[in-house]
Amino acid sequence: MFRNPLLYTSAALVIALLYTGWVFWSRHEANVAYEQRLLEKQRAQDERTFEMMGGNRFEILDFYASPGVIVRGETAQICYGVSNAKSVEIAPPAGPVYPSYGQCVDVSPRKDTTYTLTARDAAGHTQTASATLHVR
Repeated sequence: MFRNPLLYTSAALVIALLYTGWVFWSRHEANVAYEQRLLEKQRAQDERTFEMMGGNRFEILDFYASPGVIVRGETAQICYGVSNAKSVEIAPPAGPVYPSYGQCVDVSPRKDTTYTLTARDAAGHTQTASATLHVR
C-alpha cells in the first residue's frame, strides 16, 4: 500500500508546518491591525484632550472658588487652569501658584474676597479673571 512511508511522512510534516506558519502569520497580521486601530483611537483622544486643554492658544481655562460660600474660619479652594502661560499670579496672594491645566490653592479669608488671576504668556500678553469667595 505505502511504498515509501518517508515520502508521506515528509509531505504531512510540510503541510503541518505550512498550516502552522499560516496560523501564526494570520494572527500576527490581526494583531498588527488591532494595534494600529488602538493607536489611531489613542491619537484621536490625545488630539481632543489637547484641544480641551487650550491647544496652542494662550488662555485662562477656568478660575473659581470652591465652595463659593463659606463660614468664617472654614477653608475653601481657589482653583484655576491656564494653557500656554509662562507665569500666573493670584491677588490677594493665595499661596504658591504656577502655570497648570488644573491647580487649586487653599484659602481662608475673614470676609468676602474677590481674587484676581493674572496669566502671562512668553510673548508678554496678559489675561485676567476674577472669582469672589463669600464669607458668612
